[in-house]
Amino acid sequence: MNKPVKVLILRFSSIGDIVLTTPVIRCLKQQANVEIHYFTKSKFEFLLTDNPYVDKIWLLDKDINPILKQLKAEHFDYIIDLHANIRTLRIKLALGVKAFSFDKLNVLKWLRTTFKVDYLPDIHIVDRYMDTLGAFNVMNDGQGLDYFIPYKDNVEISWLPMTHQQAFVAYAIGGQHNTKKLPVPRMTELCRKINFPTVLLGGKEDFEAGEEIRKAVGDELILNACGKYNFNQSASLIQKSLIVFSHDTGLMHVAAAFKKKVYSIWGNTIPGFGMYPYKTAFEVLENNSLKCRPCSKIGYKACPQKHFKCMNELSFDFPIKELPGNN
Repeated sequence: MNKPVKVLILRFSSIGDIVLTTPVIRCLKQQANVEIHYFTKSKFEFLLTDNPYVDKIWLLDKDINPILKQLKAEHFDYIIDLHANIRTLRIKLALGVKAFSFDKLNVLKWLRTTFKVDYLPDIHIVDRYMDTLGAFNVMNDGQGLDYFIPYKDNVEISWLPMTHQQAFVAYAIGGQHNTKKLPVPRMTELCRKINFPTVLLGGKEDFEAGEEIRKAVGDELILNACGKYNFNQSASLIQKSLIVFSHDTGLMHVAAAFKKKVYSIWGNTIPGFGMYPYKTAFEVLENNSLKCRPCSKIGYKACPQKHFKCMNELSFDFPIKELPGNN
């Protein structure tokens, strides 16, 4: 039997970015006799543990040196660098094998955020990731993103209150930066507009915001699940939802993996950066009337202009065709 072609994929963070690499993993694995190793941070191991296309996961804690020795011993044939930073450069130099990296377009993003000059290509980041496989003649199979939930993290509908067992909307209220999240009063306003049983998803840090929304809108419509489930369990609820509302965050990409209709909410960032929901139906909710937007490719703790108009003045005048009485 021929020796397998060993490929090391590099992507250390974050949740959404790793989910966005899953088409690369799957399409590469579909080639004959390919062994795929994936190197990421320890705290993101859960995203890949049940992925059948990954043969081995390498985990980074703090010190990369011991792992470099182990990686050298694997004698990889190729490296696919989907992070493209100083750390991955060090790995590529240390291993000394043929490597393919994607272009982060940082200069173009800087021009977009600093001078509002738009030279960004109209191409999703997944397709830019896929470009790293060009030398292998690997084609995008068009199947979108993958997300695999371990059986132990499956959330049964019967565990939810009776009010939410027939059907529910999932709303991922979290976000890595405050400028990527609606203020709580506006989340409350949105939930009132939805006017349908809604499960709020997020981490422990989002629980208080969820409680404010629940108390304002009422238990019949709002289930505050923030901090009550791990990420895979939250993904399970996304999978069982009718539609999904989400800020620009990891659960938005999980929703895309499950082919859910996504209402994606954008504050200081823009879909034009290429990280909108991939290969699923979606609507973009954004305020395009502002000259200050986008102000960052990532986000801030608070609005640099102090007014936060991108979220405070975001229009909710749109139909939710999937819900009764909301057309």
